[in-house]
Amino acid sequence: MNESFQSIKQLIESRRTTKPPLMNGQQIPDEQIEQLLELADWAPTHGHTEPWRFVVYAGEAAQNFCQQHAALYTQNMPEDKFMADKYEKLLHMGDQASHVLVAYMHRGDLPKIPELEEIAATSCAIQNLLLGATALGIASYWGSGGMAYHPAMKAHLKLRDEDVVLGILYLGYSEKTPREGKRLVPVSEKVRWAR
Repeated sequence: MNESFQSIKQLIESRRTTKPPLMNGQQIPDEQIEQLLELADWAPTHGHTEPWRFVVYAGEAAQNFCQQHAALYTQNMPEDKFMADKYEKLLHMGDQASHVLVAYMHRGDLPKIPELEEIAATSCAIQNLLLGATALGIASYWGSGGMAYHPAMKAHLKLRDEDVVLGILYLGYSEKTPREGKRLVPVSEKVRWAR
């Protein structure tokens, strides 16, 4: 295998999810976040629609976002489904993170391109960002809990009906050694060769 393949293989295989409470609160330089966003911008895109968008919260703004997220949960969750522990989790989710990013698909003006392709392109952009974070020694978490997919989050972010939130990314540093990776189903069971 050539050196470039080995490098990207090692990077992909070493990417891990680190839950935000396991981050240490150390701040990532904004310049590095900008570099990660530039990597995200190189995702594949049908028709050059480039549908990925990110709202970046840094420092105090990250804490404010978590408070707003918890408030959205309180305001939009029926009383019989409200869970105090979930509220507390949302409220403190970013306490140890450096940056919080909301990733969403901004539906373009080419209706011939299926929504699914725009979501897939945005997911690729997120993966580019996460792989770049791994290369820089930055811990990451792609969260979809709380109100991430609720219409209230779209309204909070002033998104259009046709836009789709794909998750909340928490970035930071962690002293915790990433756990060993695993796959439960062998790749041979996921692939069918047609010859």
